[in-house]
Amino acid sequence: MSSVSAILALDQGTTGTTALVVSQDGRVLSRAYSEFTQHFPNPGWVEHDASEIWGVTRGVARAALEEAGQEAVVEGVGITNQRETVVLWDRETLQPVHRAIVWQDRRTTPICQELKGRGLEDDIRRRTGLLFDPYFSGTKLTWLFRKHPEFRDRAETGELAVGTVDSWLIARLTHGTVHATDHTNASRTLLYNLEDQSWDPELMDVLEVPARILPEVRRSSGGFGHTRGEDLGLEVPIAGVAGDQQSALFGQGCWAEGLAKNTYGTGAFLLLHTGQNRVESRSGLLTTMACDERGGPAYALEGSIFVAGAAIQWMRDGLGILASAKASQEMAASLPSNDGVYFVPAFVGLGAPHWDPRARGTIVGLTRGSSAAHLARAGLEAMAYSTADLIRAMESDSGVETDELRVDGGAAMNDWLMDFQAGILDVPVRRPSLVETTALGAAGLAGLAVGVWTDGGELRGALGEATVFEPRMSEGDRRAAMLGWERALQTTKAWSELAPQKASEPEAPDGEPGP
Repeated sequence: MSSVSAILALDQGTTGTTALVVSQDGRVLSRAYSEFTQHFPNPGWVEHDASEIWGVTRGVARAALEEAGQEAVVEGVGITNQRETVVLWDRETLQPVHRAIVWQDRRTTPICQELKGRGLEDDIRRRTGLLFDPYFSGTKLTWLFRKHPEFRDRAETGELAVGTVDSWLIARLTHGTVHATDHTNASRTLLYNLEDQSWDPELMDVLEVPARILPEVRRSSGGFGHTRGEDLGLEVPIAGVAGDQQSALFGQGCWAEGLAKNTYGTGAFLLLHTGQNRVESRSGLLTTMACDERGGPAYALEGSIFVAGAAIQWMRDGLGILASAKASQEMAASLPSNDGVYFVPAFVGLGAPHWDPRARGTIVGLTRGSSAAHLARAGLEAMAYSTADLIRAMESDSGVETDELRVDGGAAMNDWLMDFQAGILDVPVRRPSLVETTALGAAGLAGLAVGVWTDGGELRGALGEATVFEPRMSEGDRRAAMLGWERALQTTKAWSELAPQKASEPEAPDGEPGP
């Protein structure tokens, strides 16, 4: 059997880690996955055991490499990771000194409110493109150092290191010889200045974070040290690193201004590449770092839909009207129209560009003729309408028109939804042959650095053909559908305005949730 150059891609997510071995010709030669434990020590708190993450990641990497066997000559490693989660560890022993605080964790809400009360948010947004929200890494560090003053003392003497999960894995894979991150992960911390593209001393003072504890920021495609044989069984460069959403953007070939991708999962994450133009949003979107065609720094606008596929899961598990998520496609297609039924799945409020944390799920337009198929169709349509809302906000903020939407994630496999999405946007929707674009992005960044692919064109060719859904909806039907959605949104917002505030109500996100 002839061998082929390949990259080991490590996709370290919120609930588990996936390892893929991706060949030079774009094939996935092997795959391994394992979950790890979620810890919920208090209401609203979410933690991970960083040592368990390392053990799981090492295990799936070894399994994928073993399955690929001699067919793969692995030239390098690419890492993509859950963003904003913070790990604090001892530089010498490489042991965590506290559980990792996960992006979902809400414990720093009082710190965010304190900082907002000091009138700092406009300056923070100008410098970082972000909001004061527990989602981001910076206030997690503030909490750790306030709660554990001994950590601050050890940090200031250089005993401790901190980083997002990519930095943690790099430290373990290089046995502590490299303490680094990439610009996409750094841009999610509240400590990184987008204009200067470096850690910001004033932000470190505001968030009470010692400078020497932070990792070196490097470009996403390049050198991050070498693995050790005793861990993975091979010694190769770690050559690509990016946060999961930016990695998916790269994996979709969105390397230039005007290219956008949407990941349809439990929620949905939409990024619009804005090239070297750092756009300050007027619509409550986030400005973040992305990658150019060679893995260098570029900019993007990011928005998220709090509930996307979760609405279909709710119909399946909560209402019992769907036998499976896949059944929603056939049910939606069985109807010639939505018959005026709209579903706004604002289970945890509305995000950008509406920003109504008190909004709740609303179904409008029901009649005696309404059926389970109408609800299934309304749930799918809601993903398309919400995506259109974000696209229009991004176009307004950036002045860049989107001429195509690239898609991935579980719900992207629903042909009816993708066809409807193309119609509502009036632009083609492109779905790649391999929808694991997050891991493929990390593989691409690493492969470009070590020469598995010579340039973006060769990489794009290796990723194979895509399915393109062309818009087929008439202008009149599109306008009528969006008008109905806007009326449904107005109804939802009116309900939230009339609802009394109760102390017992669950806290809705006051910022944009992560991957």
